[in-house]
Amino acid sequence: MASAVIHIAVAKEINKDLKMNEKELFLGTIAPDISKQLGESKVKSHFLPNDKTDLPILDKFLDKYKNNLNNPFIMGYYIHLFTDYLWFKYFMPEITNSSDYIEFLSGNKIKCTKEEIEKLIYNDYTNLNISLIEEYDLDLSLFYEDIEIPNIKFDEIPLDKLQVIVDQMGIIIENSKKEHTYSFNIDNVKQFIELCKKIISNDIETRLN
Repeated sequence: MASAVIHIAVAKEINKDLKMNEKELFLGTIAPDISKQLGESKVKSHFLPNDKTDLPILDKFLDKYKNNLNNPFIMGYYIHLFTDYLWFKYFMPEITNSSDYIEFLSGNKIKCTKEEIEKLIYNDYTNLNISLIEEYDLDLSLFYEDIEIPNIKFDEIPLDKLQVIVDQMGIIIENSKKEHTYSFNIDNVKQFIELCKKIISNDIETRLN
């Protein structure tokens, strides 16, 4: 899956047009990953058909919540699922299926399995957090505050546990501020964020109008 900061950057770019409450949108955008923090399967929280795939069934989410997309938490959740869909459907296969080798910024190439490449990519893009926070001027004050639990009905995650994912995100950000080097070019992440913005914004526009 894309890193939490990538999800937030996508949400912020889309919100330039939506103009929703940013903190509530960001909360919804990281909410699906609470399943990992609670040691639970992603199947329910990410609207997956089973635990053998990472591709959310977007229509399954929309069948239940499409009439609530004007709520920033619900919209953020949808943006997360759609970003994951694009990440696993197009972005990761393009990288992992193109070669058995992975090339670093240094020019070095190493032979990797698909699983090893996926792990390297995810860890490295997590290391990019601070660069992305600066690049997209992200306001992450949400992750250093007590949150207000959304007053909505939502069955897929325990809303009363949302502080867990918020606190964990704060720890991730603090750890990202330590000295990190990264191996891949940030430009392909920015291109992915821009692609998400374009595709998801177009989809949302048709659903809200």
